[in-house]
Amino acid sequence: MGKKQSGKDKANGGGTIAQNKRARHDYHLEQRYEAGLALQGWELKAIRAGRANIGESYAVIHDGELYLFGAQVTPLISASTHVVADARRTRKLLLHRQEIDVLIGRVQRDGYTLVPTALYWKGNKVKVEVALAKGKQAHDKRDASKERDWAREKQRLLRRHNKDA
Repeated sequence: MGKKQSGKDKANGGGTIAQNKRARHDYHLEQRYEAGLALQGWELKAIRAGRANIGESYAVIHDGELYLFGAQVTPLISASTHVVADARRTRKLLLHRQEIDVLIGRVQRDGYTLVPTALYWKGNKVKVEVALAKGKQAHDKRDASKERDWAREKQRLLRRHNKDA
């Protein structure tokens, strides 16, 4: 009988592998989808070692299928010698046909963008969270940063007030 592991998959190094924090700053994220990621063996080993980055990546629909562009998985030195490792190769995203059809409609008709927001382990599989997003304008970004700064300042004031009382 095997023991159940709580929350994190210890063999694979934990839950979240990489996040795209810039996406929350640059886009209004509306709807999120969980997609599988078609990987090669050397990529999986490199991801287990924590060598993945999705900061500059984006998803594109081509011939009715979804692909992840710009995600970087830096190969390990000990990767197979017979494989030519391309760190920024295009990887296929795996979703159900209905989900892909919905995404195609929203991207082509409504002008949305597909942005990967997180790369994480689910069991022993690597998943990508892809969000339907609309680009923010400069004034939206300034408003968001003002709100964030005010919330931080408010917390400081409340902490100082609670210490004095």
